[in-house]
Amino acid sequence: MDRIRLIIDGPERGSWNMAVDEALLQTAKQTGHTTFRLYRWKEPTLSLGYFQRAGARDTHLPSRHCPLVRRSTGGGAILHDRELTYTLAAPMAALTDRSVHHWYRIVHTTLVTALAMWDVETHLCSETDPSRERAFLCFQRRAQGDVLFHGAKVAGSAQRRCRGALMQHGSLLLDRSEAAPELPGIRQLTANRLETPCFLAYWLRCLARRLGIQWRHASLDASERELARALEQERFGRPKWTLRR
Repeated sequence: MDRIRLIIDGPERGSWNMAVDEALLQTAKQTGHTTFRLYRWKEPTLSLGYFQRAGARDTHLPSRHCPLVRRSTGGGAILHDRELTYTLAAPMAALTDRSVHHWYRIVHTTLVTALAMWDVETHLCSETDPSRERAFLCFQRRAQGDVLFHGAKVAGSAQRRCRGALMQHGSLLLDRSEAAPELPGIRQLTANRLETPCFLAYWLRCLARRLGIQWRHASLDASERELARALEQERFGRPKWTLRR
């Protein structure tokens, strides 16, 4: 049974979180190592999708005071605050064709299973809603495979492939943020305040069983931290990158 590196990080600034995700993608490409990372955000932060225009953030008044970063994946803007965020970084050689094309489904179906244990009955969105594709916030959009609770989106993911490696990251919306008051979290939708450590442990067990792997708890090594620091300074922490569109 394969052992996959599992990193669970504490809250960090947005530019660092994006830099670490990119560093893990490069590690997967160069070393062939697969990593699954879970992390939080030090303060409410708005991340733009790769192709979004920076000026569009002015249309969303509640988040205008929040730090701004740009992801390397597409999709709508995400207000990262009271959520659980994950990243998968893997070499393409470690993934079968099926797991590449269905990775969204693998992650999201295990989320549905785990949420059901806390009496939160969710389902996968059956088809993309074209009428919502121009919504500024990602959680106002509806794409096939998103996790929904009675029509409200509570989890979504985005994927990037780059020269033999894949990165997918996504968010589970736990609670409403004052910086995005139009988006209810699981707590508002169900009156269920998830016990995050217990829920997380159960979800990880579901995911490991689904993939036929074991987790190996670890942290970033020195070379990855150095690479992430460089990426933050050269890209994700610079206005030239964030405001490029």
